[in-house]
Amino acid sequence: MALLRLATRGSAQATAQSTAVADALRAAHPGLEVELVFVETLGDQRADVPLHQMGGQGVFVKEVQRAVLDGAADIAVHSAKDLPSTTAEGLQLAAFCARRDARDALVGRSLVDLPEGATVATGSVRRRALLSSVRPDLEFVELRGNIATRLSKLPDGGALVMAVAALEILGLTDRIAELLPTDTFVPAPGQGCVAVECRADDRSTAALLTAIDDAATRTVVSAERAFLAELGSGCSLPVGAHAVGSVITGFLADPGTGLHLVRSAPLDAAAALARTMRQDLQGG
Repeated sequence: MALLRLATRGSAQATAQSTAVADALRAAHPGLEVELVFVETLGDQRADVPLHQMGGQGVFVKEVQRAVLDGAADIAVHSAKDLPSTTAEGLQLAAFCARRDARDALVGRSLVDLPEGATVATGSVRRRALLSSVRPDLEFVELRGNIATRLSKLPDGGALVMAVAALEILGLTDRIAELLPTDTFVPAPGQGCVAVECRADDRSTAALLTAIDDAATRTVVSAERAFLAELGSGCSLPVGAHAVGSVITGFLADPGTGLHLVRSAPLDAAAALARTMRQDLQGG
């Protein structure tokens, strides 16, 4: 009986996502045994530090990737939005699982029910910029930790912002006060998608993963990642990108000036869209 070792973070959300991947692989390949290998990442270890102060991209994935590169696991399962825009050397993105709901949601109160000057908890500079664009009166506080920890930190009379997919996979959608539309509240690139990596030279494992690779999801998430890649790994600006069908919508903001842009383009123009938006945001 073949054994596939799956590296994952140990949070409830990551475990639920990885269990779903394991179940899908077992269903696609009868007789395959899948074992979860739990890994603690830098983002898990430093839950008291705002993400934007930790370098942003990669803080929840590098140690999981290392487990595969070092041979302690065969595949790595991630929330696609946590992945850097360029694939790590020695690895390949072998599967993009069918996307869940990509939207953000407010927990606690809806936008119209939030009083003047209400407090919203979120650790995302993108979510802060988007909410500030429609409600400049709102106050923001940092929010880190697993889903249960974040839900316990709901501000009095305020709200939290969370990914619908995270609440969905844990059966917590009853906590949602408002679903935020993707055309105006543009999600993070890859949000709602689970991505699976294996070693670049591991053809047999890559072949197994084709069974759970969703072509439509791969197409749109790849376009979102191309938008992010054009901005560069050093980009610290609030960024969003969401593709549906043949169109990608991008979001870019400058917290210093308050300027924000939301624009759309064909999928194959994702990189050009990012480049033009950055130039316009920076005044040419």
